[in-house]
Amino acid sequence: MKPSPRSFHVKSFGCQMNVYDGDRMAELLEAEGLEAVADADAADLVVLNTCHIREKAAEKVYSDIGRLVKREHGPAPMIAVAGCVAQAEGAEIPRRAKAVDIVVGPQAYHNLPALVREAAAGRKALDTDMPALSKFAALPARRRQGPGAFLTVQEGCDKFCTYCVVPYTRGAEISRPFAAIVDEARALVDAGAKEITLLGQNVNAWGEDGKGLDDLIRALDRIEGLARIRYTTSHPNDMTEGLIRAHAEVGKLMPYLHLPVQSGSDRVLKAMNRSHSAESYLRILERVRAARPDIAISGDFIVGFPGETEAEFEETLGIVEAVNYAQAFSFKYSPRPGTPAAEMAGQVPPAVMDERLQRLQALLNAQQFAFNQASVGRRCEVLIERTGRKPGQMLGKSPWLQSVHLETDAAIGDLVEVELLAAGPNSLAGAALVRKVA
Repeated sequence: MKPSPRSFHVKSFGCQMNVYDGDRMAELLEAEGLEAVADADAADLVVLNTCHIREKAAEKVYSDIGRLVKREHGPAPMIAVAGCVAQAEGAEIPRRAKAVDIVVGPQAYHNLPALVREAAAGRKALDTDMPALSKFAALPARRRQGPGAFLTVQEGCDKFCTYCVVPYTRGAEISRPFAAIVDEARALVDAGAKEITLLGQNVNAWGEDGKGLDDLIRALDRIEGLARIRYTTSHPNDMTEGLIRAHAEVGKLMPYLHLPVQSGSDRVLKAMNRSHSAESYLRILERVRAARPDIAISGDFIVGFPGETEAEFEETLGIVEAVNYAQAFSFKYSPRPGTPAAEMAGQVPPAVMDERLQRLQALLNAQQFAFNQASVGRRCEVLIERTGRKPGQMLGKSPWLQSVHLETDAAIGDLVEVELLAAGPNSLAGAALVRKVA
């Protein structure tokens, strides 16, 4: 039996939705009177908020558990495994790692305080139920917030890409109620947020009573004190005409779109069950750029999907060249147990995947650098998010989600008019012009 914890630490892996979930778990525990600490070695309770997308995700969790058990100072903490690995592995986790006290899935973490009490009573606590959005009603009010905030509006996925575990760990696509989202957005702004990023596994699949994501964005646009709106991650099949028009018509919607394509080969896309073609993807981006010519496009890519030939990989390089990305994320294919792709013939050798990924990333990095260089001379607003390493230096984000560093007396949360002076591969230097009261 372990004593009831008085302090906690949440370690989140993976996507922005996990960051949101980690913040909400922290708020739950603080509402119970526990103190958040920055160091896992100093915490009575450590929550490992896991991601199951990449290969060997579960193994990394067990490695973290081992380090916690053997930590240098004091007894081992109470350990909770949360998130998608918890959902996928369930009761296998405490069977394999006796030190784990709590296992809670991503749809059940609103029950975390009760699970902590159960663990403190000496019982292994497990909850991997997947109720439809009931957790949001049980979460506490939003507390003090930094200038940028994540807000989950949609969960789950019905697309069933053959490489992906999300439909099994997060469940079917479900949209949170319109009114609840708007209320939480207002609470985030009241708590200090200037920018809100709407989150979902397929965020542009959000809908309620004929309303789409564009209607939700327009409602948030009317919130006084909110300066910026973003959304991620989108699916090409859900890029509606209304959402595209919102990029032209809603001033607070930032000129940035993360729209994954995964491959430039139609045969590979069909094997992935992506339900769009390379050509249809390009046509969507044409419409988006017509609506918002200065928009920055980001994407996701998988190299080495089973059966991918050199010619098909070259088609991926071709679509990258056609789009000219401002940012992108690229990964080697990772077989996930239980997914159709894991059983497909033609698994690509690791060395081939390594070589292809290097070529793809070289092209994507060059495009990102070129986009940053093309931004030099622009004037834009930068939202100050944190202090820099040098005295007087502050860091923030441009409308195009670029990191910008500048010397200014502005405070965190201020919007500053900036001229972009110099570009690096991953950030830009700017000079403050006039501070905007925000």
